[in-house]
Amino acid sequence: MRAVRNAPPEVEIVDVDEPEGDGEFTTSRCGRYLCLRSPLLDSGAVKIAGHEFAGVLDDGTAVAVEAIFGCATCAQCDRGNFNRCETARPTALGMLSSGGMSEYFRAPRQRSSRSPPAWTSRMRRWSSRHRFAWHGCHMGSVGPSTRVAVVGGGAIGILAAASAQAMGVEDVALEATSSHQFDARDVIGAVAPSGYYDVVLETGGSESSLHRAVELARPGGAVVYMGVFGDITWPHAECFMKEVALRPSLGYCAHEGRREFAEAADMLAGRPELAQTLITHRFPIEDAQEAFRVARDKSKGVFRVVIEP
Repeated sequence: MRAVRNAPPEVEIVDVDEPEGDGEFTTSRCGRYLCLRSPLLDSGAVKIAGHEFAGVLDDGTAVAVEAIFGCATCAQCDRGNFNRCETARPTALGMLSSGGMSEYFRAPRQRSSRSPPAWTSRMRRWSSRHRFAWHGCHMGSVGPSTRVAVVGGGAIGILAAASAQAMGVEDVALEATSSHQFDARDVIGAVAPSGYYDVVLETGGSESSLHRAVELARPGGAVVYMGVFGDITWPHAECFMKEVALRPSLGYCAHEGRREFAEAADMLAGRPELAQTLITHRFPIEDAQEAFRVARDKSKGVFRVVIEP
């Protein structure tokens, strides 16, 4: 079968064996809906690509695959917090193990979630991204009594702003930097930042966006950062002066006895304009190299790119 493999700084299309299933696994036709994350190439990953994907089981059931696996036996995994696995480093598909950018993929049953009936195919593609944004809001204890701003007008930032709105925040601010981000901000009903905020959600993943997030946080407030940072200058002095709490957020898990997947699914089903706005390009699997090139070119108003067979 065809698959797309990371070959930094590009990708390559390869032929690989079809997966073999057993009683513990579900074999899915997952090449159908595959979202790209070009930053994975920058990290040097050489696995089969595909961190964000959904598919169709052999019996026709539509599913979304959760891309973070734990040991499934420790106390954290038992509570559904696979990203906090106590006994083994969590497996991240497409990065630490082979991902789903192939015609077929084999995933543990407990990590394959049946898509709600109201979901469209576009929504299934977005289930992973929205869970990251939703989890970040939970990490910041976002709610009706909090004033929230988002720094980073990309797809995760738009989804974080929408998540905060779903959690009861009336006026969510979103810092955008380009015309297509301004348009998306208008679509979801967010506004430009003004003043200080109780919780600032940093989604840009850059040194400047992190410093801007601390700048927007009120004294005693919190910054939840969802970006992954390398060698940068952290805003320690600003945080000390304002006693701002920096809270990392990576992944998704359970929340108050309910999987964040289910919470995110309900929100997406009620706001179909999100997927319509954020999926900007689609390519067949044989054009994967061009798809990744487009995903890297932010000058063309790209949010996310999808590969389909």
